[in-house]
Amino acid sequence: MQPIEAILLEPVGCMAEFPPGPFQEIAARLFQRRKQPSTSASRSYWHLLNLMESESAETIESLELEAVESAEVYDDVKPALMELKAMGVRLFLTSSLSAQAVSRFAANTGLEACFESIWSRDNSGGIKSAPLQHAVASAALNPDRTIFLTDTLEGLKTAAAAKVNAVLMMNDPDEARRLALHNPASGPASGIVSFHELPDFVRLVLANARYRTNS
Repeated sequence: MQPIEAILLEPVGCMAEFPPGPFQEIAARLFQRRKQPSTSASRSYWHLLNLMESESAETIESLELEAVESAEVYDDVKPALMELKAMGVRLFLTSSLSAQAVSRFAANTGLEACFESIWSRDNSGGIKSAPLQHAVASAALNPDRTIFLTDTLEGLKTAAAAKVNAVLMMNDPDEARRLALHNPASGPASGIVSFHELPDFVRLVLANARYRTNS
């Protein structure tokens, strides 16, 4: 992997603990899908995005805002982001949530200053890979030096579609093991156990690149 210059971040799953209920409710109300028992907001969220991709939806913003208001950002997120920013790594919030929901998340968590820009489904004109692609294009990022942090299979596919590197957030050991063995074409370039490890991961990739250059 080349040295990391930019990181694209989706709030749901990797940055904060979201309740799965509102995302399941959107799928049930708008797409007549039976609610499935799940404790994973990430899986419920990405399942909803798949539904939105294939069917037209009415407004879902109020339920997204409900999820955002109940989200609890992980303790290690802000210190890691501040450290990454001090290292010169460019940070972007890239989400398929609405603009209002993403902005509310950034405001509620006090993370606005960490991000160079915020991309939602509204200002990127799409979901899944669209916010990532707009962040890359607008900031003239090198995709080979850009990573997207995710904890789901759909997130890995989204990174592949945007042509950036996926780094797996290994929240669930069994799920992480399964995803690590996923198709190499869209599988993770690497993985971390917690957000706290992200600055050291960036340093390690840089050190390995320098070693290969000097060898």
